[in-house]
Amino acid sequence: MSSSARAMRVHFDADSMWVDLSDGRVIGVPLAWFPRLLHATAEKREQVRISSRGLHWEGLDEDISIAGLLAGQGDQTTSRDTFAA
Repeated sequence: MSSSARAMRVHFDADSMWVDLSDGRVIGVPLAWFPRLLHATAEKREQVRISSRGLHWEGLDEDISIAGLLAGQGDQTTSRDTFAA
C-alpha cells in the first residue's frame, strides 16, 4: 500500500496505540497486535523514534511501518521466542 502520510505523533491508552498522521487521519490499533509494546512499560513505549517510514523503539527492538498499519497488519514476527522475557 502506498501512502504519503507520515506519522506525526504516537500516544497510548491502556489498550491501544494511536498514531496521528500528517494527512489528518488518526490510526488506532490494539496493543495486542504488538506484544513487545503490550508488555513494555509506559516509559519504554514513549521512547519512540518517528522516521519517514514509520516508528522505531530501539530499546524494544520494534519497528512498525505506517504502510503496515494502514494495511491492518500487526506484528509480523514468526517466532514466539522473540517475546520471551
